[in-house]
Amino acid sequence: MTGTTSSTTIHSTSSRMRRRAGLFALYVVCVLLAILFLFPVFWSTLTSVKPPAEASAVPPTYWPSTFTFDNYLKLNKYGAGILRYVYNSASVALITVFGTILLSTLAGYGFSRFHFPAKNVLFIMVLAALMIPFQSILTPLFLLMSAVKMQNTLFGLALVYITFQLPFGVFMMRNSFDAVPREIEEAALLDGCSTWKMLTTVMFVLVRPGIITVAVYAFLNAWNEFLAALIIMTQEVNFTLPIMLTSVRSGYYGAIDWGALQAGITVTILPCIILFLFLQRYYLQGLMGGAVKG
Repeated sequence: MTGTTSSTTIHSTSSRMRRRAGLFALYVVCVLLAILFLFPVFWSTLTSVKPPAEASAVPPTYWPSTFTFDNYLKLNKYGAGILRYVYNSASVALITVFGTILLSTLAGYGFSRFHFPAKNVLFIMVLAALMIPFQSILTPLFLLMSAVKMQNTLFGLALVYITFQLPFGVFMMRNSFDAVPREIEEAALLDGCSTWKMLTTVMFVLVRPGIITVAVYAFLNAWNEFLAALIIMTQEVNFTLPIMLTSVRSGYYGAIDWGALQAGITVTILPCIILFLFLQRYYLQGLMGGAVKG
């Protein structure tokens, strides 16, 4: 009897040690992957505060002799100035976010709750748009923007981005509404809520992770998009940050100002990091909810 108890104890101890070893190995892998993904961000930020000579030095210096913000101040010398390009990118991104949320939420609710002819066919057509490379429709979009006098306008560029984001947004919001039991809507209607009030005060709260997921996805894509903005925007005063970085990269007489370029990259990625850190809990919930119901 004593031998059996001792054997069980040894087996239990061995199992705990294996679990701890596996957990330790997992943490090591996660830390290494985090370092791998964060190193480019760290390097860009570090280079942006180096003196210009050190930022362009070959071989590179691994730590600045002095920390300086001259590279950030130098960004105002390019084009209309960094603040103008930040304003353009922020305006386009915010219009894209609000437009995508509004249209995706209403369309997703309709596909989830209403029954109408060819409903499934229409939804498949919406999803099929995800398979079309957006580069292939940029020329027709450029001609359309020119025809309606919306070329070189921030609102026109935002409409193009909304078009790109809608398929994913409708898919995500349809799945989010599907995850909400219909009994909740029926209870709200029995309590005297109108359809609009029920949608805005009850359903929007329940599908908030899906809405935030769509918002974050739309913001990141609109903030970082380059090709459509390069084609539709031909006036320098309306350029967005990604286009502005190409002029920094070209520099004067074709030289690359690495310090200013890394400063511009840091300015570009900072809002994305802050937004994701604040909303990552809802973002992950929305993705998981859509994956389960999809």
